[in-house]
Amino acid sequence: MTNAFDTDDVIKRVNALSSAGQIDQALNLVRSAIKELPREGKLWHMLGMVHRMDQDSAASLSALKKALQYQPDSAVLHHAIARVTMEAGLPAIELFDKARQFAPSDGAVIIGRSAAQMAVGQFDNAIADLELILASNPLWLEGHELLSQARWAAGDKDGFITSFTKALETNPQNGALWAKCLDALFNANRFAEAAKMVDEARKVLGDSRGLMIYDAVCASELGEAERAGQLFDALAPITEIALAVRHMRHLLRTGEMEQAASVGEAFTGHAEANQVWPYLSLAWRAMGDDRWKWLYGQDELVRTYDLADQIDMDALARCLRSIHVAKADIVGQSVRGGTQTDGPLFARIDPEIRELRSVIYAAVMQHIANMSPSVPSHPVLRYRPDSISFAGSWSVRLSGAGFHTSHIHPMGWFSSAFYVSVPDKADMGPPPAGWLALGAPPPELNLDLQAVREIEPRAGRLVIFPSIMWHGTMPFDDGERLSVAFDVATPAI
Repeated sequence: MTNAFDTDDVIKRVNALSSAGQIDQALNLVRSAIKELPREGKLWHMLGMVHRMDQDSAASLSALKKALQYQPDSAVLHHAIARVTMEAGLPAIELFDKARQFAPSDGAVIIGRSAAQMAVGQFDNAIADLELILASNPLWLEGHELLSQARWAAGDKDGFITSFTKALETNPQNGALWAKCLDALFNANRFAEAAKMVDEARKVLGDSRGLMIYDAVCASELGEAERAGQLFDALAPITEIALAVRHMRHLLRTGEMEQAASVGEAFTGHAEANQVWPYLSLAWRAMGDDRWKWLYGQDELVRTYDLADQIDMDALARCLRSIHVAKADIVGQSVRGGTQTDGPLFARIDPEIRELRSVIYAAVMQHIANMSPSVPSHPVLRYRPDSISFAGSWSVRLSGAGFHTSHIHPMGWFSSAFYVSVPDKADMGPPPAGWLALGAPPPELNLDLQAVREIEPRAGRLVIFPSIMWHGTMPFDDGERLSVAFDVATPAI
């Protein structure tokens, strides 16, 4: 009897459907294939990975464990099970140890094990293990990167790049190591330290376009306007969008609004144009150009939804507090004076999180249904998906004087704030203390522009706004501000 399904063909088609955001169709196809080929481990593996994309960790683990029955020696499967277990919020260190038995030199498995340690608060163990591995493999870039992040989250903000500098002492000619260390300093906004490191790297490596880029950014962020301008001019023509964004920041900071707009407008057709739209909004506002209102001034783009009566708020708060195990914020993120959870929150199997995800999913679909007809040229309003997926989800816990710096999420379509617990008004301070501010530029750009909207946080309130819209929060006096945030993935067209 001839099978109607070819395993490799099914996997190829399922991957294509998943990449296009058609998760339900992908699940239906692989399930149909499994009905005919129930002992095909690769199909069960594929089913598990599609469920993982849908952040259904329980279903993913069930399928992956079924696949393991037919492929018990698969290093990839053992790694997948360990990682999904961690994402589900379950203990996973021993599973990563098992995966390492099948792939002892796989850096991704080692990194996963360190992440599993940090997920349960074992930062010291994760740091010690990574240090041991890096001592014998000092050119493992991903290991240095994770170690710097672990040290920062553990509260070591002075020594977070120590492993990089030690490795550079014995490998000074390794340009990739210099670059990774500079990236770590950039993520932490340590531009003075980065500028010194650029000078050190240039003495060893000589001059290069790459070092000139780091130099230009450092000069701009440190307020050395004339020197930064000369360096950006020397880098022309600028074809990299990330560098164009840095150039726009420099031009906005120095009051050259029309040139900043011109730089950004040249990239609006780029696949990663979400990086420039937020800066274009600032240039247009500063110029008095009403195109900023076209970009995100429509009322339907920003809405609030009060969901407290659909969720057990007390149980959710207890659940979230239990997973805030870091001692400090995450390097490169917007949190100041608080902690942020790592990993996809909505992939956890806690009943409180599953309930929250379900309620929020429905609210986002309502938000989409309430939008005006599609505008093909608009970076947000051009999409009308039948379903959504989450590009990221996390929880933030702020204490007195804590806040979010003004920032954007260029990888998302819509972003959010869902308030689980907020201080009493007496503790919060006079309004708008603790409020969400939308549209306000980062203060380091020195722009005389205020927020275009301020929203009061209330327990059970969900705020949805475009990911390309500047957003941050005001500091507050005292108490706890516990929230959940997520990004809706940009739909496929």
